[in-house]
Amino acid sequence: MTGRYQQGGFAIGRTAPGAKILLDGQSVTRASRAGFFIVGFDRDAPSKAVLRVSSLGPDTSRTLDIAKGDFDVQRISGLGSPYRGKASPELEARIADENRRKAAAFASRLERDDFRGGFSSPLSDFRVSARFGGQRVVNGLPRPPHYGIDLAAPRGTAIRSPAGGEVLLADSGMLFEGGLIMIDHGQGLVSAYLHLSDVGVSRGQSVRRGERIGAVGATGRATGPHLCWRMKWRGRHMDPMLMVGARTPA
Repeated sequence: MTGRYQQGGFAIGRTAPGAKILLDGQSVTRASRAGFFIVGFDRDAPSKAVLRVSSLGPDTSRTLDIAKGDFDVQRISGLGSPYRGKASPELEARIADENRRKAAAFASRLERDDFRGGFSSPLSDFRVSARFGGQRVVNGLPRPPHYGIDLAAPRGTAIRSPAGGEVLLADSGMLFEGGLIMIDHGQGLVSAYLHLSDVGVSRGQSVRRGERIGAVGATGRATGPHLCWRMKWRGRHMDPMLMVGARTPA
């Protein structure tokens, strides 16, 4: 196994093809035909994780020490609401529909192992304007943690897929996210790209690592041009930058 054993991190392992993978006693995935598997650790993961592999022979178990994350407190002022006062029934219906579509994408469990090749950064030149996992205070009100990393770059900067995968969602007009792309990299590892000025792929399309998928923008609920990059593994919020440069087990 290799990985970053910390809150928001991951572990990539190799074992017998098709082996059952259990995390803290819960069956979570199966190894691919080549024997690769991935597990993700949530932003609020506990200090220990027990990983068990079940195959034809005796089970193998390993206890991992999960390091605590270092998260910022970020204050944002002047961020406007997408609506004023009470939302109309039409707007409420739109929000509910978009939430269903995003939830369905994050629930994807494609039998791929594109993660095995590691990840590169989706932008070649950027400034980190907000780190993953920070507590946000928006217009003076505490909000849930920021589950993405914000990469500031000029509008129109090319965004390239950091790893291979299949496009689950591609929409240029989401209410909060604006231009949004979501990609499944296999076994429930799904990445998302928000606030795009250009969506250059379509749902169902296979993409390769390094392929252009869109461009940086400030669409949706954003104060300036940047890419909000998010990643989830089976409901667990991960720091996508920890995947950059990931080394695959031999």
